[in-house]
Amino acid sequence: MNQSEALRHLLNAVAQGQVNPDKALEKLKHFDFEPIVDFAKIDHHRALRTGFPEVIWGPGKTPAQIVEIMRAMQVHNPVVMATRIEPDVYHQLQAELPALQYYSLAHICALVPPKMTPQYPGNLSIVTAGTADLPVAEEAAITAELSGFQVSRLWDVGVAGIHRLLSNRQVIHDADVLIVVAGMEGALPSVVAGLANCPVIAVPTSIGYGASFNGLAPLLTMLNSCAAGIGVVNIDNGFGAAILAGQILRTAARLGEREQS
Repeated sequence: MNQSEALRHLLNAVAQGQVNPDKALEKLKHFDFEPIVDFAKIDHHRALRTGFPEVIWGPGKTPAQIVEIMRAMQVHNPVVMATRIEPDVYHQLQAELPALQYYSLAHICALVPPKMTPQYPGNLSIVTAGTADLPVAEEAAITAELSGFQVSRLWDVGVAGIHRLLSNRQVIHDADVLIVVAGMEGALPSVVAGLANCPVIAVPTSIGYGASFNGLAPLLTMLNSCAAGIGVVNIDNGFGAAILAGQILRTAARLGEREQS
């Protein structure tokens, strides 16, 4: 049962006299946020407000803190996700949370239901310039899949061999939103945006030689793109790109529902 369903169920129980107001108040006490010891306040209402639950940022937290936060979030959310988790940290977490799944390339760990299927319509396609960009691209892909979206992947089609991209034009054509991940000079999103009839989210990566300045060069290239319809997120921010893409798809679905009603 997700947060919205739980709230509706509780309110119906109060209306039908099955739960008295005092017990309902106790249950609602932590619906907005729940303090975890003295180091965290879990935002349980985030999914109600934004459509996506809170996600745990791994760096800077101890394994014990992450375990406590995940346990608290699991009560309210079918999927609990933590990003930027290194393998040694994951092994410490799994010792306390045996069901924890690890997506090694994306550096994401998550508590997930036994079966996961896409919950939202639309096709999110993720494209990378090179193999070295895969960790950021997989962070985006896994985030999107765990958030309930269908994801298509097209890897290693950068501008140094543009025929690789052009021979996969169908992937671009079929996409409802595109995430394009590139390092070095960061030209790929501009090329893709010139071929696509959907929003393009550009993700610069910190991959490249010295003059790429750890991703600053591709970031500036993407911000200065002459192709229209590109939005740019921060360097290496695959997670942020996935959530933005998800919001675009959810908004499109909501508008479609309004037209049908």
